[in-house]
Amino acid sequence: MQSSLSLSFSPTSSATTISRSHHSFPLSTATKPLNLRFCGLRREAFGLGFSTSLNRNLHQQQLPRSQYSAVVPAARSDNGSTSGSSFDYDLLIIGAGVGGHGAALHAVEKGLKTAIVEGDVVGGTCVNRGCVPSKALLAVSGRMRELKSDHHLKSLGLHVSSAGYDRQGVADHANNLASKIRSNLTNSLKAIGVDILTGFGTVVGPQKVKIGSSDNIVTAKDIIIATGSVPFVPKGVEVDGKTVITSDHALKLESVPEWIAIVGSGYIGLEFSDVYTALGSEVTFVEALDQLMPGFDPEISKLAQRVLVNPRNIDYHTGVFASKITPARDGKPVLIELIDAKTKEPKDTLEVDAALIATGRAPFTEGLGLENVDVATQRGFIPVDERMRVIDANGKLVPHLYCIGDANGKMMLAHAASAQGISVVEQVTGRDHVLNHLSIPAACFTHPEISMVGLTEPQAREKGEKEGFEVSVAKTSFKANTKALAENEGEGLAKLIYRPDNGEILGVHIFGLHAADLIHEASNAIALGTRIQDLKLAVHAHPTLSEVLDELFKSAKVKEHASIPGLPKYYAPSGGRDEHIQNPVKEGNHMREITTGLIMDIRRILLVLIDFFLYIFFFW
Repeated sequence: MQSSLSLSFSPTSSATTISRSHHSFPLSTATKPLNLRFCGLRREAFGLGFSTSLNRNLHQQQLPRSQYSAVVPAARSDNGSTSGSSFDYDLLIIGAGVGGHGAALHAVEKGLKTAIVEGDVVGGTCVNRGCVPSKALLAVSGRMRELKSDHHLKSLGLHVSSAGYDRQGVADHANNLASKIRSNLTNSLKAIGVDILTGFGTVVGPQKVKIGSSDNIVTAKDIIIATGSVPFVPKGVEVDGKTVITSDHALKLESVPEWIAIVGSGYIGLEFSDVYTALGSEVTFVEALDQLMPGFDPEISKLAQRVLVNPRNIDYHTGVFASKITPARDGKPVLIELIDAKTKEPKDTLEVDAALIATGRAPFTEGLGLENVDVATQRGFIPVDERMRVIDANGKLVPHLYCIGDANGKMMLAHAASAQGISVVEQVTGRDHVLNHLSIPAACFTHPEISMVGLTEPQAREKGEKEGFEVSVAKTSFKANTKALAENEGEGLAKLIYRPDNGEILGVHIFGLHAADLIHEASNAIALGTRIQDLKLAVHAHPTLSEVLDELFKSAKVKEHASIPGLPKYYAPSGGRDEHIQNPVKEGNHMREITTGLIMDIRRILLVLIDFFLYIFFFW
């Protein structure tokens, strides 16, 4: 059975008490049938084979609704009441961003009494100052770019007069979207009974958190820190929020400068260059490394530069630091002093209308009271192990304390934070789980988009040299895709990095139309351990962009007798060319599958019979 069940009843009483987990409630014997789980099956399962008279008899015995409301799972009724517990909550989450929200939802689903602490607003950086409002701006920039492209429109037979925009209207669109998503997140937490505690959370000791500046201390069996990050501003940069800004300010779109310098050419810098150039600005990139987009696969970076940078009103300086940035004042422009990144010698001085600092993000971990549990941050990040358990200054695990998202620095992406939070909840509810960060996709929402998962080609080849395996690369172009050509968007490339000896996917990188949506087939394949041999047999609707991935996997050259780790070399993967060979391993596996299936069928029948007789015994 799925859970233990104890029944206590008295012949002189008209009520039966059922105790399941740590919930107990009375049942009247003269009421409506319950939606009970005795053996993991709901009452509705009994309807398949019951006589009409039996159903009629059962409906004659009705329970008042007030008597069976407690049957609703804890996640929906009382948020996992911790009856008999010495803690205020089973789980307390500090930070109500995407990571904290995802952890809270999963915790309630698992029956944990949950609270979330937020000192600012629900939604964190992503919803209020990050990925959500930026996508609103990028939606505008994408449409502006289409409307301003005479060549693109003419190729489709369209004629459009000159396009324009209302800056305040664009800004309102981004702000309204953030407000809507923030409201949705808040309502979703309240709807399932998560307590939202307002105030800055401070860890004051093991399993104890102080809320705000008062003496209100809350206890919890387990605590998750999910405080996120803030824009990183290098030394020598003076931010005034008007002419020298961070992404927090840029998303408000209070102005569209004629000439703006963007310091940093990663995800943030690239996306804002897309927005500003579409709205008419001239952009200058300042990049410390020797090439633009240094975090991307080199081949993808080169193609993206050819499409996203070179044809647009963008120039760039690479291999230089912005050692000092002074805001515009007294009629003078923004001054940017550049020095050589290696020699630190002065290189140039830029005079621009505005400067956007897009040099990454820093963890928001100050003031959390980590010293009270002997935890020392590393460059601001909270050290954790592969299970997100916090590590103290002596290298030991801090019991019942976890950290997810940007605050631990493992992968500074909103959906990574959410995945880490779900992983932690799995652990605290008794199921060991380790998240594979190489299966987490990333995307840059330029036009066209860039997406990736796993290793870049240089990383994969380095790993192959160390571990002694061969690395192969397959590529396919969007120019061979019917749907992309119909959209007149054939500029793009998909790249697969894999092991030809066993079909393992090491990385996938896509540049092209809707790349951010296409990447998930590859990321899920990596997460599930699906091999290329099996992906070659997958079916994709035609004509769709998904066929880009279909062609990519089919073009990979996996060795005919590719081995799968953990299986004998003569094992033929499903769909392989030697599928017809009688294989003792496969035959044995097949027989075991049949036997297991029969056992499971018999078990289901027995469980239904047990449920049936229990029902007859108590409610007939």
